[in-house]
Amino acid sequence: MTGGNSGEYEISLKTAENIYKMLDKNLYEPYLIHLKGNNWTYTHTDGQMVEINRNDFSLTLNGEKITFDCVFIAIHGNPGENGRLEGYFDMIGMPYTGCGMLSSALTFNKFYCNLVVKTLGIPVSPSLHYFKGDNIDTAKVAEVCGYPCFVKSCNSGSSVGVTKVHDESELANAVEEAFKYDSQLMIEKMIHGREVTCGVGRVAGKIRALAVTEIVSMREFYDYKSKYTDGQHDLITPADIPTAIRDQIFQYSERIFKEMACGGIVRVDFIITADGTPYFLEVNTIPGQTAMSIIPNQIRYVGLNLTEVYSDLIEQSFERC
Repeated sequence: MTGGNSGEYEISLKTAENIYKMLDKNLYEPYLIHLKGNNWTYTHTDGQMVEINRNDFSLTLNGEKITFDCVFIAIHGNPGENGRLEGYFDMIGMPYTGCGMLSSALTFNKFYCNLVVKTLGIPVSPSLHYFKGDNIDTAKVAEVCGYPCFVKSCNSGSSVGVTKVHDESELANAVEEAFKYDSQLMIEKMIHGREVTCGVGRVAGKIRALAVTEIVSMREFYDYKSKYTDGQHDLITPADIPTAIRDQIFQYSERIFKEMACGGIVRVDFIITADGTPYFLEVNTIPGQTAMSIIPNQIRYVGLNLTEVYSDLIEQSFERC
């Protein structure tokens, strides 16, 4: 299932296209379902567009009712990554890949996710939380976060609604930008260091960190343009970091996956400071799955077969029901 209602719409289409291509057609008969607003549709090869019956997530094609065994969710952002779609499938009893409703909703909200991760003893940058209409306490921002800092929409992905603020004069515009995408925002102290990301999932029945990839942005930070424009970033797998730091990131990532009841394969982002401390940034519960995305490359790096991994994710979805 692809599409969605966020700024990550186009990336979702590319993710779904690659997943569809890599699925084992000897085991599964996939249908590409498209979601945009209230329109949930399937387009047949003959061009016929059919509405999905949302009472049971079925479609009727040429007079034949087609039901599904599982949904492979490939929607970044709203509603695929924030728990809304997962809640719907839970209600109708439909198996689906990835995280459940609660872990999706919790990890999608950057501030609340930080609160939980901090209780696990994992380093998290200091931050402040505001709702739309709140008065932004500039003195508190300077005290807790300092400058430069980041202003982020709490419920958004792919760095949509994120601004690096260099001094107080830039704060108001950054706040306005963040509130365009959500009714909550987080102001976070900037941690200087190297940005890395670690894929983690349940492989052969065990939670396993895959690899650590370093993200080198050609821009001031790894924003939306840097992520999705050719030549604006480098991805280095494996990251050239000491084994002890890699193992620490593996441990943190696996613990986050377990304690936040994640499913499928997720991506956990960190900043490594000069003294070697990994600071947690965020969890991506439906990370990109295009041919050039980080997770498929990490899967190949550790010697796993992408088609077999996708089959395993589908089989795991049945175990949850």
